[in-house]
Amino acid sequence: MKVALITGVTGQDGSYLSEFLLEKGYQVHGIKRRASSFNTERIDHIYQDPHHPNPRFKLHYGDLTDSLNITKIIKETQPDEIYNLGAMSHVRVSFEIPEYVGQVDALGTLRILEAVRLLGLEKKTKIYQASTSELYGGMSENKNINGFYDENSSFYPRSPYGVAKIYAFWITKNYREAYNIFACNGILFNHESPRRGETFVTRKITRAVAQIALGQKDKFYLGNLDAKRDWGHAKDYVRMMWMILQAKKPEDWVIATGVSSSVRDLVIASFREVGIELEFFGKGISEKAYVKSCNNKSYQVEIGKEVLSIDPNYYRPTEVDFLVGDPSKAKNKLGWVPEYDLLSLVKEMIESDLELFRKYEN
Repeated sequence: MKVALITGVTGQDGSYLSEFLLEKGYQVHGIKRRASSFNTERIDHIYQDPHHPNPRFKLHYGDLTDSLNITKIIKETQPDEIYNLGAMSHVRVSFEIPEYVGQVDALGTLRILEAVRLLGLEKKTKIYQASTSELYGGMSENKNINGFYDENSSFYPRSPYGVAKIYAFWITKNYREAYNIFACNGILFNHESPRRGETFVTRKITRAVAQIALGQKDKFYLGNLDAKRDWGHAKDYVRMMWMILQAKKPEDWVIATGVSSSVRDLVIASFREVGIELEFFGKGISEKAYVKSCNNKSYQVEIGKEVLSIDPNYYRPTEVDFLVGDPSKAKNKLGWVPEYDLLSLVKEMIESDLELFRKYEN
């Protein structure tokens, strides 16, 4: 039985990856941070009591800022595969806590790599490092000839999060070359799901749309509606993470759909899922969205009602306006093809949030 260790196990990607690996017959160990409130909601359905005679899913208290703790867990679990998904991954917030981001996202990766080296597990343990499209910075001059970002595109990070992740990328590559560790970077473009954290823009949108449709909320606020991203489903992306570690040799990979849509497109698609059409007026921070029509009897909102405004506080100090990835390498060499498109992703997220907020109806 293969053994996997996942950092960030309580997050969106960690929960889907845990399910995926358990279905593959793995024993899965996850690292979670200590908290005074419950933080395991996404994995409660696969949790196994530690008194179980042969548990295949086990949690360990740990933190990527604690090298002794990380080394101890790796020594105890002797993993065949490590998936480093733990990070402070909110780009806007990284400007507020840059030192912490460096400790977790950059040096946390080093702590894992160094633990594997010091424990003599270079030939046993494969490492997947979750990298990010924020490495590219949305710069036009580093796209490939087709206008996409790929494995050969140069980096220009434009946030503390991106800068920390670029260190993690290069230290992973360095340990691969210096110590012959099977260590790979997966450069993930935006990937979402009903399990996405509530403060991320996609989930913020689908939650607000569900609340507005149910009459629980009047309006909500966003930042840059013109920002374009390559949005996929987390389920597709964790499958690719596993495929990366099953490849014949360690390499770095772009994980993306190859399709870019704006935040505005996502807002429009989300409201359409509940039968509401919008019209937009104004530009920049003065732009607002109003209800144009309602085509679903179950969700009737006043025609002409303002449902969206812009809050300049949600803009980043350095904006990244456009990101779209080229998944050609993943498709051609590993046969990876996403099963979800943007509309099916939005549909699943809206349905989930409608179910969530119906619980609060009188």
